[in-house]
Amino acid sequence: MSEDALPDEQLRPGTLDEFIGHQTLRGNLKVYLQAAKERGQALDHVLFYGNPGLGKTTLAQIMAGELGVNMVSSSGPVLERSGDLAAILTSLSRNDILFIDEIHRMPVVVEEVMYPALEDFRLDLVIGQGPGARTVKIPVEPFTLVGATTRIGLLSSPLRDRFGVILHLDFYSPEELARIVKRTARILGVSITDAGAFEIGRRSRGTPRIANRYLRRVRDFSTVNGSELIGKEEAANALARMDVDENGLDQMDRKLLSVLIENYGGGPVGLKTLAVACSEDVRTLEDIYEPYLVQSGFLKLTRRGRVATLKAYEHIKLFG
Repeated sequence: MSEDALPDEQLRPGTLDEFIGHQTLRGNLKVYLQAAKERGQALDHVLFYGNPGLGKTTLAQIMAGELGVNMVSSSGPVLERSGDLAAILTSLSRNDILFIDEIHRMPVVVEEVMYPALEDFRLDLVIGQGPGARTVKIPVEPFTLVGATTRIGLLSSPLRDRFGVILHLDFYSPEELARIVKRTARILGVSITDAGAFEIGRRSRGTPRIANRYLRRVRDFSTVNGSELIGKEEAANALARMDVDENGLDQMDRKLLSVLIENYGGGPVGLKTLAVACSEDVRTLEDIYEPYLVQSGFLKLTRRGRVATLKAYEHIKLFG
Protein backbone atom coordinates (compact mmCIF):
# COMPACT_ATOMS: atom_id res chain seq x y z
CA MET A 1 0.00 0.00 0.00
CA SER A 2 1.31 3.43 -0.92
CA GLU A 3 1.83 6.11 1.70
CA ASP A 4 -0.86 8.28 0.10
CA ALA A 5 -3.40 5.47 0.51
CA LEU A 6 -2.71 4.85 4.19
CA PRO A 7 -5.97 4.66 6.18
CA ASP A 8 -6.40 6.65 9.38
CA GLU A 9 -6.00 3.40 11.34
CA GLN A 10 -2.30 3.27 10.43
CA LEU A 11 -1.79 6.86 11.56
CA ARG A 12 -2.82 6.02 15.12
CA PRO A 13 -0.01 5.60 17.69
CA GLY A 14 0.47 2.02 18.83
CA THR A 15 1.80 2.60 22.36
CA LEU A 16 1.35 5.06 25.20
CA ASP A 17 4.88 6.32 24.61
CA GLU A 18 3.96 7.24 21.03
CA PHE A 19 0.73 8.94 22.10
CA ILE A 20 1.21 12.72 22.14
CA GLY A 21 -0.41 14.91 24.77
CA HIS A 22 -2.28 14.24 28.02
CA GLN A 23 0.89 13.50 29.94
CA THR A 24 -0.78 13.01 33.34
CA LEU A 25 -3.51 10.82 31.88
CA ARG A 26 -0.95 8.67 30.06
CA GLY A 27 1.19 8.33 33.17
CA ASN A 28 -1.73 7.20 35.31
CA LEU A 29 -3.06 4.86 32.64
CA LYS A 30 0.38 3.26 32.32
CA VAL A 31 0.31 2.49 36.07
CA TYR A 32 -3.16 0.95 35.86
CA LEU A 33 -2.17 -1.21 32.89
CA GLN A 34 1.08 -2.38 34.49
CA ALA A 35 -0.68 -3.25 37.75
CA ALA A 36 -3.33 -5.29 35.91
CA LYS A 37 -0.65 -7.15 33.95
CA GLU A 38 1.33 -8.00 37.09
CA ARG A 39 -1.78 -9.29 38.85
CA GLY A 40 -2.90 -11.21 35.77
CA GLN A 41 -6.37 -9.75 36.16
CA ALA A 42 -8.71 -7.76 33.98
CA LEU A 43 -8.25 -4.02 34.28
CA ASP A 44 -11.04 -2.09 35.99
CA HIS A 45 -13.66 -0.76 33.59
CA VAL A 46 -12.55 2.51 31.98
CA LEU A 47 -14.58 5.47 30.76
CA PHE A 48 -13.10 8.08 28.42
CA TYR A 49 -15.05 11.27 27.89
CA GLY A 50 -14.37 14.37 25.84
CA ASN A 51 -15.08 15.95 22.49
CA PRO A 52 -14.88 13.99 19.23
CA GLY A 53 -11.46 13.36 17.68
CA LEU A 54 -9.36 13.63 20.86
CA GLY A 55 -8.11 10.02 20.95
CA LYS A 56 -10.63 7.95 22.92
CA THR A 57 -10.70 5.08 20.40
CA THR A 58 -6.93 5.26 19.95
CA LEU A 59 -6.33 4.93 23.69
CA ALA A 60 -8.63 1.90 23.85
CA GLN A 61 -6.61 0.22 21.08
CA ILE A 62 -3.38 1.10 22.85
CA MET A 63 -4.70 -0.43 26.07
CA ALA A 64 -5.43 -3.72 24.30
CA GLY A 65 -1.94 -3.72 22.76
CA GLU A 66 -0.21 -2.93 26.06
CA LEU A 67 -2.15 -5.68 27.84
CA GLY A 68 -1.65 -8.19 25.03
CA VAL A 69 -5.38 -8.92 24.70
CA ASN A 70 -7.98 -8.64 21.97
CA MET A 71 -10.38 -5.73 21.62
CA VAL A 72 -13.93 -6.08 20.34
CA SER A 73 -15.52 -2.81 19.22
CA SER A 74 -19.16 -1.78 19.10
CA SER A 75 -21.23 1.36 19.67
CA GLY A 76 -24.19 2.25 21.83
CA PRO A 77 -26.78 2.66 19.04
CA VAL A 78 -25.84 -0.70 17.49
CA LEU A 79 -26.61 -2.66 20.68
CA GLU A 80 -30.37 -2.59 20.28
CA ARG A 81 -31.27 -5.78 22.18
CA SER A 82 -29.89 -7.63 25.19
CA GLY A 83 -29.13 -10.56 22.90
CA ASP A 84 -26.71 -8.37 20.92
CA LEU A 85 -24.71 -7.71 24.07
CA ALA A 86 -24.89 -11.34 25.19
CA ALA A 87 -23.48 -12.55 21.87
CA ILE A 88 -20.49 -10.22 22.20
CA LEU A 89 -19.75 -10.92 25.87
CA THR A 90 -19.90 -14.70 25.52
CA SER A 91 -17.37 -14.52 22.67
CA LEU A 92 -14.73 -12.66 24.71
CA SER A 93 -11.63 -14.42 26.00
CA ARG A 94 -10.24 -13.84 29.47
CA ASN A 95 -9.20 -10.22 30.17
CA ASP A 96 -10.25 -9.01 26.68
CA ILE A 97 -11.44 -5.45 26.14
CA LEU A 98 -14.95 -4.56 24.99
CA PHE A 99 -14.93 -1.04 23.55
CA ILE A 100 -18.29 0.72 23.23
CA ASP A 101 -18.27 4.08 21.50
CA GLU A 102 -21.09 6.55 22.16
CA ILE A 103 -21.96 4.50 25.22
CA HIS A 104 -24.42 7.18 26.35
CA ARG A 105 -26.69 6.10 23.48
CA MET A 106 -26.93 2.49 24.66
CA PRO A 107 -30.60 1.49 25.23
CA VAL A 108 -31.75 1.12 28.83
CA VAL A 109 -32.71 -2.54 28.34
CA VAL A 110 -29.15 -3.35 27.24
CA GLU A 111 -27.64 -1.23 29.99
CA GLU A 112 -29.52 -3.16 32.67
CA VAL A 113 -28.24 -6.47 31.31
CA MET A 114 -24.74 -5.00 31.46
CA TYR A 115 -24.75 -4.41 35.22
CA PRO A 116 -24.24 -8.01 36.47
CA ALA A 117 -21.72 -8.59 33.67
CA LEU A 118 -19.64 -5.63 34.87
CA GLU A 119 -19.74 -6.55 38.54
CA ASP A 120 -20.00 -10.35 38.71
CA PHE A 121 -19.05 -11.39 35.15
CA ARG A 122 -22.36 -13.08 34.46
CA LEU A 123 -25.41 -12.44 32.34
CA ASP A 124 -28.90 -12.67 33.81
CA LEU A 125 -31.16 -13.32 30.83
CA VAL A 126 -34.92 -13.89 30.89
CA ILE A 127 -36.03 -16.79 28.70
CA GLY A 128 -39.65 -16.95 27.59
CA GLN A 129 -42.62 -14.78 28.50
CA GLY A 130 -45.44 -14.70 31.00
CA PRO A 131 -45.79 -17.32 33.77
CA GLY A 132 -43.36 -19.65 32.01
CA ALA A 133 -40.53 -17.12 31.92
CA ARG A 134 -37.33 -18.04 33.73
CA THR A 135 -33.99 -16.41 34.43
CA VAL A 136 -30.84 -18.01 33.14
CA LYS A 137 -27.44 -17.08 34.56
CA ILE A 138 -24.64 -17.32 32.01
CA PRO A 139 -21.05 -16.82 33.19
CA VAL A 140 -18.71 -14.74 31.04
CA GLU A 141 -14.95 -14.43 31.14
CA PRO A 142 -13.53 -11.50 33.14
CA PHE A 143 -13.24 -8.55 30.77
CA THR A 144 -12.69 -4.80 30.73
CA LEU A 145 -15.37 -2.49 29.41
CA VAL A 146 -13.91 0.66 27.85
CA GLY A 147 -16.62 3.21 27.21
CA ALA A 148 -16.25 6.40 25.19
CA THR A 149 -18.66 9.30 25.26
CA THR A 150 -18.83 12.91 24.24
CA ARG A 151 -21.63 13.56 26.74
CA ILE A 152 -20.88 12.06 30.13
CA GLY A 153 -23.87 13.85 31.64
CA LEU A 154 -26.21 11.59 29.64
CA LEU A 155 -24.85 8.43 31.28
CA SER A 156 -27.07 7.10 34.04
CA SER A 157 -25.55 7.16 37.54
CA PRO A 158 -25.70 3.34 37.95
CA LEU A 159 -23.68 2.83 34.78
CA ARG A 160 -21.22 5.66 35.44
CA ASP A 161 -20.57 4.39 38.98
CA ARG A 162 -19.50 0.99 37.69
CA PHE A 163 -16.42 2.43 35.95
CA GLY A 164 -13.34 2.18 38.15
CA VAL A 165 -11.34 4.59 35.98
CA ILE A 166 -12.88 7.77 34.53
CA LEU A 167 -10.58 9.89 32.35
CA HIS A 168 -11.26 13.22 30.67
CA LEU A 169 -9.64 14.14 27.35
CA ASP A 170 -9.37 17.89 26.84
CA PHE A 171 -8.40 19.94 23.79
CA TYR A 172 -4.74 19.81 22.73
CA SER A 173 -2.36 22.75 22.73
CA PRO A 174 -1.07 24.12 19.38
CA GLU A 175 2.41 22.79 20.25
CA GLU A 176 1.07 19.26 20.83
CA LEU A 177 -0.89 19.37 17.59
CA ALA A 178 2.22 20.54 15.73
CA ARG A 179 4.03 17.43 17.01
CA ILE A 180 1.13 15.27 15.83
CA VAL A 181 1.22 16.94 12.41
CA LYS A 182 4.97 16.30 12.16
CA ARG A 183 4.49 12.64 13.09
CA THR A 184 1.69 12.16 10.57
CA ALA A 185 3.74 13.94 7.90
CA ARG A 186 6.61 11.48 8.44
CA ILE A 187 4.23 8.52 8.04
CA LEU A 188 2.67 10.01 4.90
CA GLY A 189 6.05 10.98 3.47
CA VAL A 190 5.21 14.70 3.48
CA SER A 191 7.99 17.27 3.89
CA ILE A 192 6.93 20.03 6.29
CA THR A 193 8.79 22.63 8.34
CA ASP A 194 8.26 23.18 12.06
CA ALA A 195 6.58 26.50 11.26
CA GLY A 196 4.28 24.83 8.74
CA ALA A 197 3.30 22.13 11.24
CA PHE A 198 2.61 24.75 13.90
CA GLU A 199 0.47 26.80 11.50
CA ILE A 200 -1.71 23.75 10.88
CA GLY A 201 -1.71 22.80 14.55
CA ARG A 202 -2.81 26.16 15.87
CA ARG A 203 -5.78 26.29 13.48
CA SER A 204 -6.97 22.75 14.19
CA ARG A 205 -9.46 23.51 16.98
CA GLY A 206 -7.39 21.62 19.55
CA THR A 207 -8.27 18.31 17.87
CA PRO A 208 -5.80 15.76 16.40
CA ARG A 209 -8.36 14.35 13.97
CA ILE A 210 -8.85 17.80 12.46
CA ALA A 211 -5.09 18.45 12.38
CA ASN A 212 -4.50 15.25 10.38
CA ARG A 213 -7.35 16.12 8.03
CA TYR A 214 -5.98 19.61 7.45
CA LEU A 215 -2.52 18.19 6.79
CA ARG A 216 -3.89 15.97 4.03
CA ARG A 217 -5.70 18.89 2.40
CA VAL A 218 -2.70 21.22 2.71
CA ARG A 219 -0.66 18.47 1.07
CA ASP A 220 -3.15 18.48 -1.83
CA PHE A 221 -2.65 22.20 -2.40
CA SER A 222 1.12 21.78 -2.10
CA THR A 223 1.13 18.98 -4.67
CA VAL A 224 -0.94 20.93 -7.20
CA ASN A 225 1.19 24.05 -6.68
CA GLY A 226 4.38 22.09 -7.18
CA SER A 227 5.76 22.75 -3.67
CA GLU A 228 7.92 19.96 -2.29
CA LEU A 229 8.12 21.51 1.18
CA ILE A 230 5.19 22.80 3.24
CA GLY A 231 6.20 25.91 5.15
CA LYS A 232 4.21 28.41 7.18
CA GLU A 233 3.15 30.43 4.13
CA GLU A 234 2.09 27.36 2.15
CA ALA A 235 0.06 26.07 5.10
CA ALA A 236 -1.55 29.45 5.79
CA ASN A 237 -2.51 29.98 2.15
CA ALA A 238 -4.02 26.49 1.85
CA LEU A 239 -6.02 26.86 5.06
CA ALA A 240 -7.27 30.25 3.93
CA ARG A 241 -8.46 28.62 0.68
CA MET A 242 -10.31 26.12 2.90
CA ASP A 243 -11.98 29.04 4.73
CA VAL A 244 -10.20 28.32 8.01
CA ASP A 245 -9.22 31.63 9.60
CA GLU A 246 -6.42 32.68 11.95
CA ASN A 247 -8.30 31.44 15.02
CA GLY A 248 -9.19 28.09 13.51
CA LEU A 249 -12.82 29.05 12.94
CA ASP A 250 -14.46 27.78 9.78
CA GLN A 251 -17.44 29.06 7.84
CA MET A 252 -19.99 27.44 10.17
CA ASP A 253 -18.33 28.87 13.29
CA ARG A 254 -18.48 32.37 11.85
CA LYS A 255 -22.05 31.87 10.66
CA LEU A 256 -23.11 30.85 14.16
CA LEU A 257 -21.48 33.90 15.72
CA SER A 258 -22.76 36.20 12.97
CA VAL A 259 -26.35 34.98 13.36
CA LEU A 260 -26.11 35.33 17.12
CA ILE A 261 -24.80 38.91 16.87
CA GLU A 262 -26.70 40.26 13.87
CA ASN A 263 -30.04 38.49 14.29
CA TYR A 264 -30.31 38.33 18.06
CA GLY A 265 -28.22 41.23 19.32
CA GLY A 266 -25.56 38.94 20.72
CA GLY A 267 -28.00 36.90 22.80
CA PRO A 268 -29.00 35.33 25.00
CA VAL A 269 -30.75 32.97 22.60
CA GLY A 270 -31.79 29.34 22.98
CA LEU A 271 -29.86 26.54 21.29
CA LYS A 272 -32.85 25.28 19.28
CA THR A 273 -33.56 28.77 17.95
CA LEU A 274 -29.91 29.22 17.03
CA ALA A 275 -29.83 25.83 15.29
CA VAL A 276 -32.89 26.68 13.18
CA ALA A 277 -31.42 30.07 12.26
CA CYS A 278 -28.15 28.40 11.21
CA SER A 279 -29.94 25.56 9.36
CA GLU A 280 -27.95 23.08 11.45
CA ASP A 281 -28.77 20.15 13.73
CA VAL A 282 -28.99 20.97 17.46
CA ARG A 283 -26.70 18.13 18.43
CA THR A 284 -24.11 19.13 15.84
CA LEU A 285 -23.96 22.66 17.21
CA GLU A 286 -23.77 21.42 20.79
CA ASP A 287 -21.18 18.68 20.26
CA ILE A 288 -19.03 19.96 17.39
CA TYR A 289 -19.04 23.74 17.30
CA GLU A 290 -19.93 25.09 20.72
CA PRO A 291 -17.19 23.41 22.83
CA TYR A 292 -14.35 25.04 20.88
CA LEU A 293 -16.13 28.41 20.67
CA VAL A 294 -16.67 28.38 24.43
CA GLN A 295 -13.12 27.21 25.17
CA SER A 296 -11.70 29.88 22.86
CA GLY A 297 -13.73 32.65 24.47
CA PHE A 298 -16.09 33.44 21.58
CA LEU A 299 -19.24 32.14 23.22
CA LYS A 300 -20.76 32.03 26.69
CA LEU A 301 -23.35 29.51 27.87
CA THR A 302 -25.85 30.98 30.32
CA ARG A 303 -29.13 29.77 31.83
CA ARG A 304 -31.01 32.02 29.45
CA GLY A 305 -29.12 30.88 26.36
CA ARG A 306 -26.02 31.49 24.24
CA VAL A 307 -24.29 34.87 24.44
CA ALA A 308 -21.61 36.28 22.12
CA THR A 309 -18.52 37.70 23.82
CA LEU A 310 -16.61 40.88 23.00
CA LYS A 311 -14.02 38.66 21.30
CA ALA A 312 -16.78 37.30 19.03
CA TYR A 313 -17.86 40.86 18.08
CA GLU A 314 -14.29 41.78 17.22
CA HIS A 315 -13.79 38.60 15.21
CA ILE A 316 -16.98 38.97 13.18
CA LYS A 317 -16.07 42.59 12.44
CA LEU A 318 -12.71 41.46 11.03
CA PHE A 319 -13.69 38.21 9.29
CA GLY A 320 -17.45 38.34 8.93
